Amino acid sequence: MGLLESSKIAVIFPGQGSQSVGMGLDLANTHSIAAEMFAKANDILGFSLSGLCFEGPEDELTRTVNTQPALFVSSAIAYEVARAKGLEASFSAGHSVGEYAALYAAGAFSFEDGLRLVRKRAELMDKAARENGGAMAAILGLSPDQVKEATINASDAGVVVAANFNSPIQTVISGQLEAVEKACVIAKEMGAKRIVPLKVSGAFHSPLMQSAADEMRSVLAGTTMTDCRIPVVANITGDFEQSADEIKANLARQVVGTVRWIDSIEKLILSGVDTFVELGPGNVLAGLVKRISTQVNVYSAGDNASINALFAE
Repeated sequence: MGLLESSKIAVIFPGQGSQSVGMGLDLANTHSIAAEMFAKANDILGFSLSGLCFEGPEDELTRTVNTQPALFVSSAIAYEVARAKGLEASFSAGHSVGEYAALYAAGAFSFEDGLRLVRKRAELMDKAARENGGAMAAILGLSPDQVKEATINASDAGVVVAANFNSPIQTVISGQLEAVEKACVIAKEMGAKRIVPLKVSGAFHSPLMQSAADEMRSVLAGTTMTDCRIPVVANITGDFEQSADEIKANLARQVVGTVRWIDSIEKLILSGVDTFVELGPGNVLAGLVKRISTQVNVYSAGDNASINALFAE
């Protein structure tokens, strides 16, 4: 069955960790809209984001201030290329910074305004990380409730919270280093199969990002935004957001709040979504969706070959 025969499609957009050197290159070489969007991004940012995406170096691409704009632009481009070929989505969602690409796809703001917002978000989060430090770790093999229990039991060592409920067996925690380390020890004692410290500059989606959230609220207040033309699932609630005021409030809260990815995907499935298309680099979200439900179709599409495959009979 061709993808376009699907009754309800949700497009989903990745967050930090999905970036890779070379992303977007073949789309820019093949599609004029991709080349134009990269050129526009370069002008807005004042440096060659396209060069960083295409050629690296990787250590520069993985800096928060660069990664977030790079992911937004690459994901928005993949969406526009797929849309030009006939992809029609009924819903959208994005993981962390990916929520901005989801809102762009839903018509909440222009590409230019979306990129400026993402750039500011990245700068504010990077600043908060430099001021407050912190760490993150992925815990595999425990339920979300078990991981929450581990963070509560480690809170006497400092701030530590569940940052991302990614799948029924994968939760990311975030906070002050000693508290994160203690929560990892407790999780291991509770039966966690694996603990993976994340290579990040700070404690994203935790109270240590409060200064970034406060400043982001002011930035969002001054940004032109419209109601979405299709429903978007908000990270912070795991429920639909559609009005401009609601979106602005949710995006500010998202900086310090938990990414409720399990709830987000389950909400979409309950709404009739039978096909998920991850647009942008990598296939991290496709893997998470498959762990949340085995009853849906899942595709990853970030280059010409994978986007063309969506429309193959």
